[in-house]
Amino acid sequence: MKRIVSLIMLSFLLSSLWIPSAFAEEKKSTELVNDVRSAILIERDTGKILYEKNSNEKLPPASMTKIMTMLLIMESIDKGKLTWNEKIRTSEYAASMGGSQIFLEPGEEMTTKEMLRGIAIGSGNDASVAMAERIAGSEDAFVQMMNDKAKKLGLTHTKFQNTTGLPVNDHYSTAYDMAIMAKELLKYQEITKFTGMYEAYLRENTDNKFWLVNTNKLVRFYPGVDGLKTGFTSEAKYCLTATAQRNGMRVIAVVFGAPTSKVRNAQVTKMLDYAFSQYQTRPLFKRNHLVGLAHVSKGKAKNVEAVTSEPLSLLTKKGEKTENVKQKIILQKHLNAPIHKGDQVGTIKLIKDGKVIIESPLVASKDVAEAGWWTLYKRAFGMFTKAGE
Repeated sequence: MKRIVSLIMLSFLLSSLWIPSAFAEEKKSTELVNDVRSAILIERDTGKILYEKNSNEKLPPASMTKIMTMLLIMESIDKGKLTWNEKIRTSEYAASMGGSQIFLEPGEEMTTKEMLRGIAIGSGNDASVAMAERIAGSEDAFVQMMNDKAKKLGLTHTKFQNTTGLPVNDHYSTAYDMAIMAKELLKYQEITKFTGMYEAYLRENTDNKFWLVNTNKLVRFYPGVDGLKTGFTSEAKYCLTATAQRNGMRVIAVVFGAPTSKVRNAQVTKMLDYAFSQYQTRPLFKRNHLVGLAHVSKGKAKNVEAVTSEPLSLLTKKGEKTENVKQKIILQKHLNAPIHKGDQVGTIKLIKDGKVIIESPLVASKDVAEAGWWTLYKRAFGMFTKAGE
């Protein structure tokens, strides 16, 4: 009888342990979004995936392609290869683009700032090609730059054939890859001044005044949303890469293949609501924060400032503490001039309980040119003199 009672008690104990576990497993497998081909939700600073669904499925990205186009534009500006007020001329080819456009005429000029506004808000295919031709010389050369950048970011499921996202064979990406491109683009905080704008005008003081309205309606109707890019073709259906910031935390939500724009927006809203209700961040460093000086051999300057390449934060569930986090700065020891602004010169690691939780590049804050022979001679002579003393 005692044995039977013991078995009953043991059975009850095991079932009581199993039920919460099964419930947790059921919650874990519950879909946060539905009626879309793929989706992903990440926190921007850490890149941590908060939710995903078929996030590595290769699909046509439509105009979300322009996230990479805008990234290369912002990089060119950051490196001084392009200025905001430079006049960009429209070629016959750029003006011939179909689909979404800002109706550029052959030979028409707009500033970089105006062109970017046309891309970010109006999804202008003509403006995208005009900028591509200015930066790389041709759209084909710019597409090569896009694919090279994707490889540099470690994106193995993305291939571009154009700068616009217009339908073409063998042009694809994934929700995960698109989120990483958006993460990279958002390093440049100025971009949200364009992508977060609901409406604007081009050619404002002319007879050809053109009104732009953002196709990303969440910019207007969801607090904190300030980008990034919608997409639609009959093949891709309704797509969106959205970003929102609230209480210092920025998240990125991507949806591919929704049947309608209403469904697309609803599913992205679900992911954003989930992120802001369940997670929090503690910002540590802004982009371009100085963390040290890296030695440069044979340069006009002996050192270059090593700065953070992106914002860095710690991500936790709501209510969790972020204690015992250490940082480790590693500067490269054998840097030779010339060094270009943005070149990696080191690494910063954030470590908790002996485990690296964040690893991010440190980059040069400016160019360091090669020193001439006279500079090197004087430097060597000075060292020799000091040694003699």
